[in-house]
Amino acid sequence: MLDSKGVIHHDRTEGMNPYKLQFATHRDIRTLDEALDGADVFVGLSVANLLSREMVRRMAERPIIFAMANPDPEMTYDEARAARDDVIMATGRSDYPNQVNNVLGFPFIFRGALDVRARQINMEMKVAAATALAELAKEPVPYSVIKAYRTEHLVFGTEYLIPKPFDPRVLIWEASAVAKAAMETGVAQVSMDLDEYREKLESRLGMSRHVMRVFINKAKKAPKRIVYPEGEHETILKAAEVIVDECMAHPVLLGRPEVIEEKLAELKLDILKGIEIIHPKSSPRLEGYAETLFNLRRRKGLVRQEAYQLIRNYNYFATMMLHQGHADGLVAGVTQQYADVIRPALQIIGVRPEVHKVAGLYMIVMKDQVYFFADATVNIDPTAEDLAEIALLCAAEVRRLGVEPRIAMLSFSNFGSSRHPLAEKVRRAADMVKGRGLNLLVDGEMQADTAVVPRILDEVYPFSELAGHGGANVLIFPNLAAGNVAYKLMQRLGKAEAVGPILMGMRKPVHVLQVGDFDEIDVVYMTAIAVLDSQTEDGAPVPAARLQEAGFPV
Repeated sequence: MLDSKGVIHHDRTEGMNPYKLQFATHRDIRTLDEALDGADVFVGLSVANLLSREMVRRMAERPIIFAMANPDPEMTYDEARAARDDVIMATGRSDYPNQVNNVLGFPFIFRGALDVRARQINMEMKVAAATALAELAKEPVPYSVIKAYRTEHLVFGTEYLIPKPFDPRVLIWEASAVAKAAMETGVAQVSMDLDEYREKLESRLGMSRHVMRVFINKAKKAPKRIVYPEGEHETILKAAEVIVDECMAHPVLLGRPEVIEEKLAELKLDILKGIEIIHPKSSPRLEGYAETLFNLRRRKGLVRQEAYQLIRNYNYFATMMLHQGHADGLVAGVTQQYADVIRPALQIIGVRPEVHKVAGLYMIVMKDQVYFFADATVNIDPTAEDLAEIALLCAAEVRRLGVEPRIAMLSFSNFGSSRHPLAEKVRRAADMVKGRGLNLLVDGEMQADTAVVPRILDEVYPFSELAGHGGANVLIFPNLAAGNVAYKLMQRLGKAEAVGPILMGMRKPVHVLQVGDFDEIDVVYMTAIAVLDSQTEDGAPVPAARLQEAGFPV
């Protein structure tokens, strides 16, 4: 150990005190230069530019340098790498790899300690925090973190030893580890279930996580086999790890086994025992699937040879698995256009008997409220009959998720204020839904602010079916342009989180991801929805009481 006077040595008198004597050495070393000769580790909290390249070259093999002088380190990352390529380097700066930042420690140590009313923060709790960070660093890094740091890849190694400060998982891992250590060492005054505590911590990360946790827990009660045509993609593989860890589904990944296994090794994902890998082109089911496809489509212009070619397409193979009962749900679309996923599903699975057209539903999660938008993905210019059917599909889906729908049919007109044919179309659609006698709260046509501001409904339009009920939570848009623009503006400018699109009206669960969305958490969310849809055939929807207990704004 060194201070500004040099090595803290037993023979030294200048600048010494009883605290330094605890670390004094008897070795014949007086300078930093001598101390670094053959050293394995350097930990610095001193001044800038203290280390030279020559000093670093004399350190042991694969030296560890934590240069944490602030604001400029004892040696820059670039200088250390120039000195030798086997160095393991960390600093306190965010523009270099491996930032050592106290924000990774104290907020979450305090969080865990306070939540169990700990009498003190002991060494075991601090060690638990450090161990949690070390373990988290070896986990696959979420896309949201990679995107925040404007990089393409983060994986445990010399360039990534420490979790990033913006990683939302730090709160859950570290605070729960500290709370556990406090309970185990007897300094906690409150005992709690750690699984429930992690859920509460997760809810602090945003309303969408809070809401989706309810659905994930429901999915875990009866996991289903969900097939992913894009099984070789990194996003799907990362999502599969979460899905396996949560025990919410049994992932079936389509792809070349050797490619998937190689990528799992690169990402350090140990989930081979929890997933199933199928290579469609070498599957023993290929011929049977091709014949089934031919028989389904032979009067739609499909010839046998074309059926054998199509079934080699992963989307067709996955959809046939669903059709034949070899999978319970399908999730795809990370790298594909919406139509490429829907087309095989419509050709093979088809819509439910009472449904004429499928539609897409987005769950829009605000800070303290949840709305459902439809249709923002499928029907470009729906008729009044289409809008009525979309509203009914939404009502069924929202109820399946445990929420009682309050439906507004949107327009630029309020209850006849405009006699334009477009407003008339929406008004007729609302009347069609009311005419079904399904005990639904639905009204329209109305403007968007009328629908979501209870005071407008209550004071200006007290005759509305939605007056006195807190406004609408399901918004049916008059066309695709309006719905698509609205949800994207809410997402980008309103800072809302969009979960979806949830494809409604199919005979079996098929859910399409947004192309280019590489955030694995969205795959996890859509998987939970697919499992819930599959459970509907043999189980009840999410109980509203359970949602209310979790704080969901039912």
